[in-house]
Amino acid sequence: MRQAVLAATVDLLTSEGLAATTVAAVARAAGVHETSVYRRWKTRENLVFDALATHSDTALPAPDTGDVREDLSQLFTALARYLSTPAGAALLHLGTVRGENDLEEGRRSYWNARLERAEALVRRGIDRGELPAETDPHLLVEAVTGPLLARVLLTGEPLEDTLVPRLVDLILDGARA
Repeated sequence: MRQAVLAATVDLLTSEGLAATTVAAVARAAGVHETSVYRRWKTRENLVFDALATHSDTALPAPDTGDVREDLSQLFTALARYLSTPAGAALLHLGTVRGENDLEEGRRSYWNARLERAEALVRRGIDRGELPAETDPHLLVEAVTGPLLARVLLTGEPLEDTLVPRLVDLILDGARA
């Protein structure tokens, strides 16, 4: 049931948008009773962000190659490709909606969890001695993420295949002693 409901939620979000993604619509699309959805998720917002998190975690597994440069390149290349899909773009825009108080806590929690997954790659690189001990994992991840999101959300420039490795090289070479 959980997988059917989450898949229906993502489908509705990407095809119809947030306003049309009601618990009733999700329940109909998933073939379950509305009370089952409320029993498990309590609110539409909980459902939406669980669907977002599950979908993006599946689409963007965290690599562990033993090399921080390769791990970051793989993760952010997968992110760039994901953001170039209709589902990725729609989910990104939903995940950046600000000002709707009922979504704010879920949005913040969603992005913090995504950033923490990427920060773990940096911490592994620090532990292996690939990066200085004083490297700030959060700032490093933001430094790579920022240009990607700027291109997608602000300028609409294409995310060419060489962008991510160039960004990772720029950030890591700047972080090295």
